[in-house]
Amino acid sequence: MSDMIFITGVVIHARHGVMEHETEVGQRFVIDLELSTDLSQSSRTDRLADTVSYSNVVATATAAFKNANYKLLERAAGAVADAILVVFPRISAVKVTVHKPHAPIAAIFKDVGVVLTRTRQAPSHG
Repeated sequence: MSDMIFITGVVIHARHGVMEHETEVGQRFVIDLELSTDLSQSSRTDRLADTVSYSNVVATATAAFKNANYKLLERAAGAVADAILVVFPRISAVKVTVHKPHAPIAAIFKDVGVVLTRTRQAPSHG
């Protein structure tokens, strides 16, 4: 299956980081999501019940991202991926990209961030 829903450029203000000022003041992060799901039914029925609500995905991702103050972007991205897989059983895999455009790096740079992909684990039969 190659069907996918994408949501890009979700801007969230949060307090993730290792530096003290990052956790005090916070900064802007940008999240991109790619959701693997079977869209064959909804492409025929035109019913929201047969797909995944983009709005609900954004709400879930935002809540998971802001739920705690993480030191690492990797952990924040992992929290988003985990929450999406728990809340949306129709999603078989999720790719989460977190951009941290104002990271405290002593250089001129356009963007920095992490990309992680998580796939739903098949139940073990043991």
